[in-house]
Amino acid sequence: MTTFSGFDFFTGEDPTHGTVDYVDSDTAFGQGLAYVQDDGIVVMKGDDTNWLPDGTNRSSVRISSKALYNTGLFILDVNRAPWGCGVWPAWWTLGNGVWPYNGEIDIIEGVHDNVHNQVAWHTGGGCMLTPDSNFTGTVVPLNDQPNTNCKSDDNFNSNSGCAITEWSRSSYGPDFDRQGGGVFAMKWDENGIAVWSFFRAAVPQDINEGSPTPATWPQPSAVLSPAGCNITQYFANHSIIFDITFCGDWAGNSYATSGCPGSCADRLKDPSNFVNATWNINTLKVYKKQVLSGTVSGATSFKENIQTMATWINAVVLLLLLLCTKL
Repeated sequence: MTTFSGFDFFTGEDPTHGTVDYVDSDTAFGQGLAYVQDDGIVVMKGDDTNWLPDGTNRSSVRISSKALYNTGLFILDVNRAPWGCGVWPAWWTLGNGVWPYNGEIDIIEGVHDNVHNQVAWHTGGGCMLTPDSNFTGTVVPLNDQPNTNCKSDDNFNSNSGCAITEWSRSSYGPDFDRQGGGVFAMKWDENGIAVWSFFRAAVPQDINEGSPTPATWPQPSAVLSPAGCNITQYFANHSIIFDITFCGDWAGNSYATSGCPGSCADRLKDPSNFVNATWNINTLKVYKKQVLSGTVSGATSFKENIQTMATWINAVVLLLLLLCTKL
């Protein structure tokens, strides 16, 4: 299954204490939890076939890129993202070494059938979100006050980090799927970390053409500014991760107030409850910014797995190349 050759399948215990068994690649392919459709769409899903006895974990998939990244422009085009009562998916990047000292960036994350995506950052102490930065979302509160401290070690604020909820009611969940999904973009460089989401009908043409120009896009949904956080100090050596877990620290602890029926443990048993716990991915593209010195030569392009090589030259003469291998 060469489509997933750039990624490793995680099979350890879920660090967020989900009621999940992450399966290896052979199991994922054999049970239809990871595959590529005839039209090239990559599918990853939780088990929606097997009834489970009480106290049994549900099988699912978590993959992480073999390549590590230091800054970049990450663009994901998805037709569907997982949702449903008891479901907790994420698309995120994670620094290597001891968590959270090389940082974590949660680009897509939510639980149950919420309608707003949540963007979050987790770091060691000293990184602060600047609430007056130029973004459209709302800083997630703690004790009725905006929580701007991204510190996530020593169980500080239950290691919740700092987060911003997107304003759009179609940035997560059933409405996002109904309108055909869309595109999420995360730009990470010395100037900060910004996240955008675009409805399918509102994806910028430069993204569709493979020449993204973030300077021309609308305000981002979320921004971590260097005014409050030294980006190069707190974020390094990140892998790209997709996962779907169930219940656990967020979906489990919030279940009773979610409006979902019964308990999360009971919900987990019926496979029909997880028909929407599915990623349908069109493309994942990663562009790396490089300062030019000398002449600009023609960019090489290649197509491997589900990503495409592209070039981006911006107004300040910076060259960006897609370097990531595809799923």
